[in-house]
Amino acid sequence: MNPGALMLDLEGLVLTEDERSLLQQPEVGGLILFARNIESYAQLKALVVSIRDVAPNILIAIDQEGGRVQRLKDQVALLPPMASLGEIADAGEAQRAARQLGLLMAWELRQLDIDISFAPVLDLDFGHSAVIGDRAFARDAVRVVELAGAFIEGMARAGMAATGKHFPGHGWVEADSHLAVLVDERPLAEIERQDLLPFIRLVRKGMQGIMPAHVIYSAVDEAPAGFSPFWLQQVLRGQLGFDGVIFSDDLTMEGASIAGGYPERAAQALAAGCDMLLVCNNRAAALEVLGYLRAQQHGGSARIASMRGQKVAGLDVAQLESARRLAERLSS
Repeated sequence: MNPGALMLDLEGLVLTEDERSLLQQPEVGGLILFARNIESYAQLKALVVSIRDVAPNILIAIDQEGGRVQRLKDQVALLPPMASLGEIADAGEAQRAARQLGLLMAWELRQLDIDISFAPVLDLDFGHSAVIGDRAFARDAVRVVELAGAFIEGMARAGMAATGKHFPGHGWVEADSHLAVLVDERPLAEIERQDLLPFIRLVRKGMQGIMPAHVIYSAVDEAPAGFSPFWLQQVLRGQLGFDGVIFSDDLTMEGASIAGGYPERAAQALAAGCDMLLVCNNRAAALEVLGYLRAQQHGGSARIASMRGQKVAGLDVAQLESARRLAERLSS
């Protein structure tokens, strides 16, 4: 049986009885953790064990990018924003640092049996977007390729697949797609020359997951990228040759509202090419999407299983300690 297409979230620090039942539904293939689910390292470890007891093969995700977006902070390294890597003048040193931080982030999460962090951000920092800002490695696309590529290599060394976001690029628009419907009016050629370059090159290097943006690129298509067959099938699958997992961004975000109600959002995201649908911070919406998938007898996606965390041979303790010192220095 393929993993189900729905990724949802939990209400609190422990599983409720309703959530135990929910996680066992065949349409539910993923779970994302938020800060409200984390009180301490020990508590989170116990929560993950309880999740695995109920749903052993569910894909467990978290946002642990570093800087402003780091859900788990207890007994792990406080990671710097990725822009701090872009500020390192020496290119070789910057790539080594990115590889170390990718390794450290992934290794710490894999110790908890968390499969993935939705990282890295491949957006370019044009200086317009506060919601992206220092989450981006750099303004220059080639620099982003170098640093994000090294970060992904570090993640892989710790047994974690990478998810590049937000395809084909969220850095130009100013507002937050959580709160607004966003429109990027630039021509396709400009997007291809700049924003799309990190996705093109890192797909060629084997990046396993991609999350599209809830942004309308109005010179190209009237639908946001995550609902667009042009962006997901013609460009991403066709031109770029991507055969990994496409995760929708959260379908409860305002940027997704243009697609209609929650079943309509799910239908359009799946038709466009998404493998897994994120429905977060709204249990009623998640249940609507669950009901839609059940009514459609949706069979899930075999691709999703490829994102599960892998066991790796023991890592060099000295290397991990060096990475922790690096994270502390760049965060200070």
